[in-house]
Amino acid sequence: MQTFHHTYTSVLTPQDMKKHLPYPLHIPPGTRSLQLRLAYAPQVVEQTNNLITLTLLDPQGFRGSAHRHVAVLEAILQEDAASPGFVAGPILPGEWLVLLDTHMIMPGAPLAVELEATGDDCSAACSLPGSTAAAAAPSAPRPAGGAGWYRGDLHTHTFHSDAEWDVAGLLDYARANQLDFLALTDHNTISGLAEFERRCPDGLAPIYGSELTTFWGHALALGRREWADWRIEAGRRSMAQVAAEVEAQGGLFVIAHPEAIGDPYCTGCHWSFSDTSPGQARVVEVWNSPWVSESNNQAGLELAYHWMNQGLRMALTAGSDCHGGSYAASAVGFNVVYADDLHEAALLQAIRAGRLYMSCGPRLDLAARVGGTSLMMGDSCRAQAGETIYLHAEWSGGPAGARLELIVDGAARAGLAGEDSAADWELPGGQTGWALLTLRAPSGDMLALTNPIYFDGR
Repeated sequence: MQTFHHTYTSVLTPQDMKKHLPYPLHIPPGTRSLQLRLAYAPQVVEQTNNLITLTLLDPQGFRGSAHRHVAVLEAILQEDAASPGFVAGPILPGEWLVLLDTHMIMPGAPLAVELEATGDDCSAACSLPGSTAAAAAPSAPRPAGGAGWYRGDLHTHTFHSDAEWDVAGLLDYARANQLDFLALTDHNTISGLAEFERRCPDGLAPIYGSELTTFWGHALALGRREWADWRIEAGRRSMAQVAAEVEAQGGLFVIAHPEAIGDPYCTGCHWSFSDTSPGQARVVEVWNSPWVSESNNQAGLELAYHWMNQGLRMALTAGSDCHGGSYAASAVGFNVVYADDLHEAALLQAIRAGRLYMSCGPRLDLAARVGGTSLMMGDSCRAQAGETIYLHAEWSGGPAGARLELIVDGAARAGLAGEDSAADWELPGGQTGWALLTLRAPSGDMLALTNPIYFDGR
């Protein structure tokens, strides 16, 4: 039996863009199922998509997000199951809130929006395809793998947000690429994490998280099972506050694809937060998707160089940003991390310290020695004037015609043919801030990239 039915209609214009429009929803006692339907038109204006997403909050907090590029969205929540993007659980009586998140409203045609909310006392299982069961209790920690190099992906999606595949399809992708660890980072939701944990096979370490997909930039919140509130509003909540909250709760905050193409084509994809550029953030994704892509990875890498030349010790990461099966054959960069163990905490600690290189296949390593101090990628020491910095590089798996370059303080200092080899260089202490290596294909596409070693002692 139906306990309530509400229909809200509105007409939005570009003046309503980049807002969280509230629609309060009173849930009466006895409601056991909540159905939502959001429709808006036109979906496309002058070959560019409008984008309205939905966030749902119950009296105790987050209950789901629908971040999908569809003109009609339908979702069901019940105690034992929920549609992808939403969290199963009791339909608590009281005041709920539906937020329409207006990422993009193109000029030229008003946007007609209709939101329907229906409650009933039915206890039947969700009938929508892909509905997910209620979250199970966390499983016991997975066996550690000991200290060593581990390869994995830090940026992926499933149909809990806007991807083509389910959690099982994502895990098939990890298996096909022989990954040791995998992060699930769906857009503004954590609803897929329980299934991700249940399905992760032995030998694949799960990293839990989400992608904070804001109106003015995207960031990864890694190592968090809880929903991270991504709503940035002037005078109420800043990205710097969000980053501080993620880190204070033991997570790792990563600025994602900072120089990606932005509005209106990829709404919010370009990093535009002046208070977090990088502010307190110290990890930045410089290789997103294939190297040559709308992520503008070369510009993102040069931005990281600029930050490091300001004296900031940054850690650089890669992420496939995979949304479906087409990524399995793409030359995306994976992270090869030296960690104490193969589990989430050890991996994130190593990534935060910059103990990794990024690669779509080749092996690449950089080490240094200053006096009696030996350093690996991510390490730091002060090389005084008059001291010599000894660098040692090793690499393998580069194709014919590839080129290895030593980058010092953002400028190429030396280049070598990128076939299997090793090389040594000397740099002057007191005049060198940092150094890293790049290995590029003859086309200029990145094949592998190390994290820097720092010599200014910061």
